[in-house]
Amino acid sequence: MSVTIYYNPSCSKCRQTLALLRERGVEPAIVEYLKTPPSAAELKDILQKLGKDAADIVRTKEAQEDGIDTAALDSAALIEALIAHPRAMVRPIVINGDKAAIGRPPESVLDIL
Repeated sequence: MSVTIYYNPSCSKCRQTLALLRERGVEPAIVEYLKTPPSAAELKDILQKLGKDAADIVRTKEAQEDGIDTAALDSAALIEALIAHPRAMVRPIVINGDKAAIGRPPESVLDIL
């Protein structure tokens, strides 16, 4: 099993989700997405695996603080905005093969293991 977690070490849900994975014997590849944001192609792939649109993974408060007007942007422009301002992206996101889940609550990632 090849599992990846898009992770922010200062986020309690990220830490809880990582701990949950490790409790289940899963040692994921950790991507600190604030330091290494996904490319547009990677983010599109993540969205497809989540079954969501770019607007579905936006943290509203952070987007507003970063000047991202989600209502005014189409999906492609929103993806570019999230790459430029990765803190506006929901977290954590866990990928396992062709499946993905958002770790809010952390237990929601268990469905894809």
